[in-house]
Formats: sequence, structure tokens, C-alpha cells
Amino acid sequence: MDLTLLYRGPLASCDYDCPYCPFAKRRDTRAQLRADRAALERFTRWATAQTGDRLSVLFTPWGEGLVRSWYRRALVELSHAPHVGRVAIQTNLSCRTDWLAETRADTVALWCTYHPGQTAYERFLAKTRELADRGIRFSVGVVGLPDHLEHARRLRAGLPSHVYLWVNAAEGHTYTDEEAATWTALDPLFPYSRRPHRSAGLPCRTGESVISVDGDGTVRRCHFVRAELGNLYDGSYRSALVPRPCPLARCDCHIGYVHLETLPLYDVFAGGVLERVPADLPVVAGLPRPEGVTAR
Repeated sequence: MDLTLLYRGPLASCDYDCPYCPFAKRRDTRAQLRADRAALERFTRWATAQTGDRLSVLFTPWGEGLVRSWYRRALVELSHAPHVGRVAIQTNLSCRTDWLAETRADTVALWCTYHPGQTAYERFLAKTRELADRGIRFSVGVVGLPDHLEHARRLRAGLPSHVYLWVNAAEGHTYTDEEAATWTALDPLFPYSRRPHRSAGLPCRTGESVISVDGDGTVRRCHFVRAELGNLYDGSYRSALVPRPCPLARCDCHIGYVHLETLPLYDVFAGGVLERVPADLPVVAGLPRPEGVTAR
């Protein structure tokens, strides 16, 4: 079985405090961190043991995972499992990068978000260069707020040319055509994020080849549909993996709508769906390239 798992454990603490972030913000207690660590280690043991399946794993924590040793260790271990085709995580990239030397670079990947005001630009850019030097697959993105525009332009100019810069539409923000065109000039795929996608009754890979898993092993079709399909650890979810239409009116998050069969995003991101890396880098015209680097 080819199966993609979106794992989100109980971790909810983050070293950033972005005012626009929809994720929970709290300081986890030691007991909560121990529980998160135990849940993640259980999941990692399960995934490592599924040698009869072909797995892809994306960690989507509410908080920042890579500042915790157990998330780094999980990525290292899973990257070396021969039946794991990709293991990726969403991160603000505030962690160190030396641990990535222990991973299998052709399997591990990072989905990185730059948060202006939370970290120094040069520090963040240096981290991306470290990733590139290590041969790690990664994408970088920003939230498309008006006061982030110049930061995004500066980042696009400074990033290695082969790195995709994505822009997420800000939650609750409506873009005029002129504003949308400005962001599309930086990210030609921004139109997919600009507006929520109608999804009611439409075919989606979630619940069939893509599932969401929480810290207790409860399986749902995705993070946004609460109906349970069973439990990962007792195997009860397997009989529920069938094609099914989306029950929601719309889908407005990339980790959800990327799996809609009515959108071409599995072709756009072929080989990089989990880490949001397009198969072919979109052409961004009129922007400076880093010295000595050519567009591919």
C-alpha cells in the first residue's frame, strides 16, 4: 500500500508568537512535552515497522517541532527506513541544521516559513544556504500580508535560485486583482492560495491514500474533517480507506486542497507534494538572482 500520513501530535508550543498564526499558542508543560515525545516515538516505531507498505510522512505540528530533539530524531530514523519515500516537516527553521548530516538527504525534506519580525533576515537566509549546501530538499514561504511584501521580495532575491518561494494567502484577507498580481509575480502559484477551493462532493485523495493521524493514533481523512476512520495502531483504519468525496463546502489550506483530484497540484508538485517543491521551478521574472547562480 502507498500511504501518505499527515501526523500532528499534541505539541502546541512555539518559539515564535506570530500575530497572524492560526495555530494554538501556549507553553507546553513538562508533562505535555513528555506526552508529545512518547506519542511521536510510538508513531515512529509503527512507521518504521511497516515494511510491507510504501510510506510518505509529513509532520504538521501546531508548534515548532525541530527545536525538540525527538522530532529531529524521528526525521533521522524515518529517512533511513527503506520503505519511507519521503519524510518532511513544517518548520520556522529556528533550529540548528547540523543534525541533518545524519539523515538520508534524498528522503528528508523541509517546508520552511519565514516570519518577519520573529527572526533576523540574515540569520534565516544563512539557514537556507546551509540546507542548500547539505543537499536538503526544501521550500520557503511567507504569509501574504501587505507588510511582508518587501521582506518577501528581499528573500526571493537572496535565496538560491533553485529554491521555490511560496506565498500563502493571509487568513481572512481579500486580495484585489492588483494585490494578487503583485504576489503572483513572486510566486506564480499564488492563485491556488488566493481563494478557498470549492470541495463539497468532489473527489479527494484524503481518506484513501492520504490520512491524518493524531498523537493517540486516531485516523481521520485529513486535519479538517473530524470524522474518525479508525486507529492506526490496531489497524482498524485500513478497511476505511476507500474513495470518498469531500464533505466540506470549501478547502482553504494547502495541506488539504493539494490532495483534491480536481486540481492539478499532484502534477505541479510531482515528487515534492509533502515539502511543497514543484517539479519545475516557476519562472519569476524581473528579480535579481544571487551572484554566481543561474536559473534552471
